[in-house]
Amino acid sequence: MSTKPLDRGDKKAVVIGSGFGGLAAAIRLQARGYATTLLEMRDKPGGRAYVYEQDGFVFDAGPTVITAPFIFDELAEVAGKKLEDYVRIVPCDPYYRIFFADGSVFNYTGDTERTEAEISRFNPDDVAGYRRFLDYSKRVFDRAFTDLAAHSFHSFGEMVRVAPDLIRLRADQSVYKRVSSFISDERLRQVFSFEPLLIGGNPLRASSIYSMIHFLEKKWGVHFALGGTGALVEGLVRMFRDIGGMVRLNARVEEITVEQGRASGARITGGESFPADVVVSNGDVANTYRKLIRPEHRRKWTDRRLERMRYAMSLFVVYFGTNRTYPHLAHHSIVLGPRYAGLLKDIFDRRVVAEDFSLYLHAPTRTDPSLAPEGCEGFYVLSPVPHLGGGQDWEEIKEDYADRILASLEKDHLVPGLRKHLVTKRIFTPLDFERDLDAWLGSAFQFEPILTQSAWFRPHNKSEDVEGLYFVGAGTHPGAGLPGVVSSAKVLENFL
Repeated sequence: MSTKPLDRGDKKAVVIGSGFGGLAAAIRLQARGYATTLLEMRDKPGGRAYVYEQDGFVFDAGPTVITAPFIFDELAEVAGKKLEDYVRIVPCDPYYRIFFADGSVFNYTGDTERTEAEISRFNPDDVAGYRRFLDYSKRVFDRAFTDLAAHSFHSFGEMVRVAPDLIRLRADQSVYKRVSSFISDERLRQVFSFEPLLIGGNPLRASSIYSMIHFLEKKWGVHFALGGTGALVEGLVRMFRDIGGMVRLNARVEEITVEQGRASGARITGGESFPADVVVSNGDVANTYRKLIRPEHRRKWTDRRLERMRYAMSLFVVYFGTNRTYPHLAHHSIVLGPRYAGLLKDIFDRRVVAEDFSLYLHAPTRTDPSLAPEGCEGFYVLSPVPHLGGGQDWEEIKEDYADRILASLEKDHLVPGLRKHLVTKRIFTPLDFERDLDAWLGSAFQFEPILTQSAWFRPHNKSEDVEGLYFVGAGTHPGAGLPGVVSSAKVLENFL
């Protein structure tokens, strides 16, 4: 694509929400000649990639795993800029260190020889099966990501055209079932099927199309932005402003105005209006429709239909800092509990808070010590939990649940003496996802990524109800995760 701005005359665009999807959309619109205003309801940009600064520690609130970093290079190229002038992104090795309840450990990397050596330690017979799975993952990736990630599924005919490929790739099977057809060791099945959890999916029913994540990570690696994910947000905001874009913080949108069936702008708290020819929402799709667009303008995405959708899990996150370091830790650790299928059913189906849990432990100071005071370590630990449909009183149970999580990490191979060395802590619950991020049901990823809520079956990037209204982010095609939300902004170019 040319980096020369297109002449859109005096065309205006408004983007609601400054998460990565909103930032990518705003940059693309501004680069295409639209006078673009980015409206953010909070006091900092980033959306789920908010940053907390507390007691000298810097905590990334949301996404910490950067895959397919070329998508940000591509975005900078669209703006006529170079990404390295705004942020530095570095690789992580290993990608993840995975701990099992039986004491075994798997170091997950992108190197085929090292990966096969790890597999062989668990079950030598599964090496051949892994090779077949890797070939399958690549075939899915080639079709689902390379060909379709930036493809519009606005018409059903587009879905019909790709249906034979989805059938051939067994998209009807779950990730876990597909992995199990190649690999027999239960622990290895978990290693190669857990990744849908990173985008809000249940490996037991997320379509096997999401097996492509394995090849995507292998091809481009797992990375981290020096200064934290917030530094990547800051870099993109600066890039947007450098090409003439405007950012308004503390600007909560109260209504997307509609005239004669077409979006005409946005009105924020206090009454100020922003007229626009194009309106893009990076907010929660369900709440954008439910709260910002009057019912008379919605024939398809009614409140009733939105309530019938299946929503992804939520997350319970503890950000904490210690007054000592833990050099033995990897940047990213996955700590799996004694149950896999049973725990997933508790979270997604029974919607109960189980006594056991599986955790993601993020230790960014292993890569960038500047994120904590000298001699200290900064962390966040994340536990998948039911969304607010489970009915839990998170204000009542959060301290006890957080303490149980921290206590479980006090092992020699993880964070020994954690609570003795704890100097700062912050808790974020499903209720905070609803209050701070305006996420329907406190879902951390919007719609659960199952086959019947993917591609054409998701809310479309181009609104079916309101002309001139578009969506980017986790709730539309292609879905959650940084590659998905950034690619969703590229989909807009099919319509502009």
